[in-house]
This record gives sequence, structure tokens and C-alpha cells, in this order.
Amino acid sequence: MESPARFYGVGINLRRMTNIGTFRAYLNEYLRNHPRIRKDMTLMVRQLAPGDNGLPLEIYAFTNTVVWLEYESIQADIFDHIFAIVEEFGLRLHQSPTGNDIRSLAGAFKQ
Repeated sequence: MESPARFYGVGINLRRMTNIGTFRAYLNEYLRNHPRIRKDMTLMVRQLAPGDNGLPLEIYAFTNTVVWLEYESIQADIFDHIFAIVEEFGLRLHQSPTGNDIRSLAGAFKQ
């Protein structure tokens, strides 16, 4: 029996692109080109251990300011961009439900 990998012309150990891998690469490039992120310091986007709530990503980068309000604004802009673009990669964000979420859901079932 012929190997399926040989049939399709792909090697088994070649790198395959996944949506999460592509998203990580995109975020790395986005941050490397961000005007407020330091280019001379460590920058990485990495996956942490998967858990019950999904696959967390960690962003490790330094801004070009130490002014707290500017830092918070830069961080907020970066996360606004991430929230806006994540679905383009076929991914979804997860947030654990809160008491208000559960009350809203219970109220929807009562109607």
C-alpha cells in the first residue's frame, strides 16, 4: 500500500500552516511593525498550555514609553485590533461566563 503522504506529494514532517499558527505569525509581524513597540527588545507571541477554556496566547513586548497612560492606551489599541481581526483567522475568543451572563441566559429561558 502506498503512503498517503507520497500520494498527495507532501512529506509527513513538513510544517503545516494552522489558523492559530498563522494568527501567531500575523501578531508577531503586526507588533514588529507597530510604531509604539520597541524593536530593540524582546518581542514574542507564544502559545501557553491548552486548558478547559481554550488555548491561551501570551504577548510579550515592550512599548517605547514608560508613561503609564500612554502604555495603557497602546495596550488597549493592540487588543482592540486583536479582537477585531481574530475571526478573520477562523478563531474565536473565549471569556468565562459571569453571574450576569448566567442570569441573562436564565431570563431568556423563562420567556
